[in-house]
Amino acid sequence: MAEKHTQAIPPSRGGMKIVVSKNGPYLVSGGIPLIREEICNDDEGYCRTWKEVFRYPVPESYALCRCGHSGNKPFCDGTHASVHFDGTERAGSESYLRHPKKIQGPTLELEDVEDLCVHARFCMRAGGIWNLTRQSDIPEARETAIEEGCSCPSGRLVIHDRKTGKAIEPVLEKSIVVIEYPPRAEHGPLWVRGGIPVVSENGKPYTIRNRVTLCRCGKSGNKPFCDGSHVERQGPGPGSSPDT
Repeated sequence: MAEKHTQAIPPSRGGMKIVVSKNGPYLVSGGIPLIREEICNDDEGYCRTWKEVFRYPVPESYALCRCGHSGNKPFCDGTHASVHFDGTERAGSESYLRHPKKIQGPTLELEDVEDLCVHARFCMRAGGIWNLTRQSDIPEARETAIEEGCSCPSGRLVIHDRKTGKAIEPVLEKSIVVIEYPPRAEHGPLWVRGGIPVVSENGKPYTIRNRVTLCRCGKSGNKPFCDGSHVERQGPGPGSSPDT
């Protein structure tokens, strides 16, 4: 992944847009591809790679469940009405984006917005992205830190090159990914890739980013974004840490 980086988010094409409806689904327009991908572990049990397993045939416009109760996931089947889903948006002005925790290393700087963590666990390998950033004068540590940062679906972790000051971002297909993690039977969020606009129910657009994750279990305290609430807290292991 590390050889395919860009620092710019290209504008969304063809009217691609995701609108959060009031106490209802995500209304997707512009023919955005919808893909199911799985997080895959390496031989040591660390989250390492993504595997595309299915591309949904979708129309130009479609609705995705965000209450977590649809019988036709990931699509909405109207169940949100019968379960009286409270989809009140809590993200507000996204103030957490303005004050990320910063960790500086010799050649890299890591911006860490913990509120956006979705527990994808790509950040733990080889001592963790935080330590790797501090050791970024070592070529292998630098490369691994970049790989881990670019694999973070929510954009919680963003690596910057200290020499240029620019963010090191992965090149991502404009698409929505339904995240699954079979080793723990976890059904993750909707990964919105490539700078697709997400618009609140009141018509206000959220910050356009290369990587964001939307809640699809209905439990997040930071709706419409995922805050990791879909994950059952488990004991520490190769793929988990108090830092995540």
